[in-house]
Amino acid sequence: MNFLSIFKRNLIFKLKKKIDIDKDIFQNNIKLEELFSFYRTDKANYIKSEKSHGHGYAEFYEKHFSNLRDKKLNILEIGSYSGASAAAFVKYFKDINIYCLDINLTKFLYKSKKIHPFGLDVSNKKMISKFLNKINFFENIKSFDIIIDDGSHILSDQLKAIDYFFKYLNKDGYYVIEDYKFSEYIPHLKDTDDPCVADFFQILKKNNKKDFKLISSETLENLKKNSSNIFEYKGSTKLSSIAFIKKLN
Repeated sequence: MNFLSIFKRNLIFKLKKKIDIDKDIFQNNIKLEELFSFYRTDKANYIKSEKSHGHGYAEFYEKHFSNLRDKKLNILEIGSYSGASAAAFVKYFKDINIYCLDINLTKFLYKSKKIHPFGLDVSNKKMISKFLNKINFFENIKSFDIIIDDGSHILSDQLKAIDYFFKYLNKDGYYVIEDYKFSEYIPHLKDTDDPCVADFFQILKKNNKKDFKLISSETLENLKKNSSNIFEYKGSTKLSSIAFIKKLN
């Protein structure tokens, strides 16, 4: 997508009226499933207001994130669509800033002092570099505690994202890839000869030697050090799958 298209979409986003979630009050121990359903993200198992089923990822997020609720966190979300999951995370965690990256912010519905949306192409390194500088990442933030890739689900984008961002993940932080098996089921999403993400995980866990076009040797070695902390889960639909990588070093 060219710069003018992104600029136009960002302008529409700025002019669009949004829902202020800072006024929403929930009980302290509310579960993520309830929040996912309330804000209508397909991460929920069931979205009550729409009477529709989602991917059913709440229980897995709850499993890994429940002990982080009271911590101060910086979260990076790649692919935000309406901002629904960002809104849910703002109400789930006690003290966070969540940076939302999406190539099309025209569908973004929610606003909060803790939500920071940026309309850009994540595959464009110049745009990413500009974003990191704009949020004073290298001087103030320095690392993200959680990175969630729920972007295009195109294999090359998933591999490029983990290659670029994993080094910016904090020790004991989580790198999450949603729908990581999509490229196995949907042919046009597998746009590179590099292995699909599930096969990539097996290569890491077995410490096999493999050259990648889109993963640098530095990232590969870093991921291998954390290969025992790759957790894979099946969601509630045939295509639903989510993986958590906990970075221990």
